Amino acid sequence: MPHMSHGAHAQPPTRGQRWSTFRRSPFWPATVLVLILAAAAGLFAGSYTYSMADPTPRSIPTAVVGSYEEARGRAFLDGLEKALNASVKVHAYDSTAEAREAIQDQEVFGLFEFRGDGLTAVLDLSSASGASVAEVLAETAPAVGRQTGVRVTVREVNPLQEGDPRGLAIFYISLAAVIIGFVGAIQLSVHARSLTPFERILFTVAYALLGGFAIAATVDWLLDALDLPFAESWLILALTLFASGMVFTMFNTLFGRWAMLPTWGLMVLLGNPSSGGAVSWPLLPSPLGTIGQWLPPGASVNAQHTAVYFQGHQHAFPFLVLGGWALLSCAVFWTWRHRHPGGRDKESPEPTPEATAS
Repeated sequence: MPHMSHGAHAQPPTRGQRWSTFRRSPFWPATVLVLILAAAAGLFAGSYTYSMADPTPRSIPTAVVGSYEEARGRAFLDGLEKALNASVKVHAYDSTAEAREAIQDQEVFGLFEFRGDGLTAVLDLSSASGASVAEVLAETAPAVGRQTGVRVTVREVNPLQEGDPRGLAIFYISLAAVIIGFVGAIQLSVHARSLTPFERILFTVAYALLGGFAIAATVDWLLDALDLPFAESWLILALTLFASGMVFTMFNTLFGRWAMLPTWGLMVLLGNPSSGGAVSWPLLPSPLGTIGQWLPPGASVNAQHTAVYFQGHQHAFPFLVLGGWALLSCAVFWTWRHRHPGGRDKESPEPTPEATAS
């Protein structure tokens, strides 16, 4: 029997060699993704549960007019503050008309009009301003009135549309625009990897416009769930889709294949629960209510909400937020476009006859 040599190649691999082999194999990124997805699942559930499972009044701007300074009026407002854990922020107005204009400008969520010596109060509710806030006020005010001897009448002055009884339809269409926005950018990076930077932006604009039209047409024309101001709603949805898509493209430029992590964290884990779409911002934990207004999902919900329910009272701020994120993302992507994993080299010039002959 020939003698078997025991060279270095026959030595079992060391722990370091096994680790190095594992790091170079497809099992390494697959293992990392398993752990990331498990963490993302817990964070996703936790972020929505934290913001929506137990909405608590924190700061509800409310208008008052009439004899609110009478003894019964003061007792009622003090009782309302106590019942809502001192979360009512009272704004006094000189007239009912002025206070109702403040409702249309979304400066307040309701109006208490005290009459006589403060023995009666009429609560004008605007469910369109925030269904969850209106529900809290409608339940609490009559109970406080019975305790303080004030007869409270509740009436609706700005109701939700019939196809949107809980005020959630706007949240859902905005959520669709946010998710399809960055999913579209992901698909472009996978299936159209060789697009140049300008072409990538152009195709993001294209699917944003078509996607926004499809969402608005489905909700309004096909399902008749919302009566949309079509052109304005389409613009808001398209801008949301584009901003969301470019946010992923920006992170893809900065972080490569791990771009989904910051995108998901910013747009879904933080942005959607804090948008005020499912739970009005006065009922959200205060940091979320503030942060959400500066993120694309919150800006999209705010702009769409005003377009649908407060026509003629649109604010520039949500458009500036959406436009700012879109501009920032485009600027970062364009500045560091050489780092983006996509793109293609310039085509080589056609060979000359002399070069071919040689």
